[in-house]
Amino acid sequence: MKNKGKKPLELYLHIPFCVKKCDYCDFLSGPSGTETRKAYTEALIREIQALPEHLDREVVSVFTGGGTPSLLDASDMERIMAALRDRFEFSENAEITIEANPGTLSSDKLEIYRAAGINRLSLGLQSADNRELQLLGRIHTYEEFLESYELARAAGFDNINIDLMSAIPEQTCEKWIHNLKTAAELKPEHISAYSLIVEDGTPFARRELKLPGEDEEYQMYEDTADILKRYGFEQYEISNYAKNGYECRHNIGYWKRTEYLGLGLGSASLVDEELWKCLCGEETSGSSEREGMDGTEYCSPEQREYRFCNTRNLQEYLESSRNPRIIRRDVAALSEREQQEEFMFLGLRMTKGISVQEFRGRFGKEIEEIYGKVLKKYEAMGFLEESGGFWRFTRKGIHVSNHILSDFLQD
Repeated sequence: MKNKGKKPLELYLHIPFCVKKCDYCDFLSGPSGTETRKAYTEALIREIQALPEHLDREVVSVFTGGGTPSLLDASDMERIMAALRDRFEFSENAEITIEANPGTLSSDKLEIYRAAGINRLSLGLQSADNRELQLLGRIHTYEEFLESYELARAAGFDNINIDLMSAIPEQTCEKWIHNLKTAAELKPEHISAYSLIVEDGTPFARRELKLPGEDEEYQMYEDTADILKRYGFEQYEISNYAKNGYECRHNIGYWKRTEYLGLGLGSASLVDEELWKCLCGEETSGSSEREGMDGTEYCSPEQREYRFCNTRNLQEYLESSRNPRIIRRDVAALSEREQQEEFMFLGLRMTKGISVQEFRGRFGKEIEEIYGKVLKKYEAMGFLEESGGFWRFTRKGIHVSNHILSDFLQD
């Protein structure tokens, strides 16, 4: 139930702490002590409380990620949620997700989550094979995951995601199929199935890894959609599968470019001109088209958008979170062209594709006028198709999607 008088807003909260950093992870996270986590909780609450009151937005989703957010004491998460509700107006059916790792949950903690309004749990399994978990540097076993999953069900969570990772060291197609079936038979509402990417600077990048070949990785991806479909999961995005009605609304918001505000260390935001001015304490009345600092001519005020992120320096965040303007970094006003590019390469991640009508409504131009050459090129190659007013990847096109998406970046 959305308030028609207010625009939707998504919130992302970053909790940058974990028991041990996994060997493949390049996220902004790391081990911490109790005192640091307590200090961070206070700093995050200060940032929330320092935001302007009466924002003309309605929160439709909250996603708390990390790190391992479930490492915080439940009482701290309860206080953070209370601070959010004091500052923002929430929609009646807001989706509120917290990421959790096996071994960091208890019945009491889960009950506190539920009482605080958290209604979706994302559990990091990655593999149902203990040997594979060891190779990934995970701190838990499959048995410990299963215990956490059962505790969550007992606490009343009826919207649970399970994270799985394919193409990991020494994995075969048979092992991957075993992982898929094991997770699916637990009957979660959602499964995120990502292929391993070896990122620079991680322990994996410094090792000689025995990874599956390109053909095996291709087969794993095809097996994922085929097997999960048999269990009632529909693929709605390149790496995400859900039972009917349980698609992650927060992530769909990212891909459809709904406004979102990031809170916490290193978190990113995308807001329009009106909200940006409000966050900066400026007047929000409109003005004519103007030229940005880089000489780019921006579209009308109601269409201008801003990206920015918080500082990645923990000490700076702890000291200055009460003044959000001090901790903002990499502020960029997006030109109309940049907005169009993001509309294409984010929206095409969804299996439904991108709406021709929505493009027209947002930019006042026909999609073929801007991207007709690229669309027709890949349609002729069998990688893209147009159906019912939507452009989308074909099954063949999904496998080369990264290359195709780069073609939508205009020269």
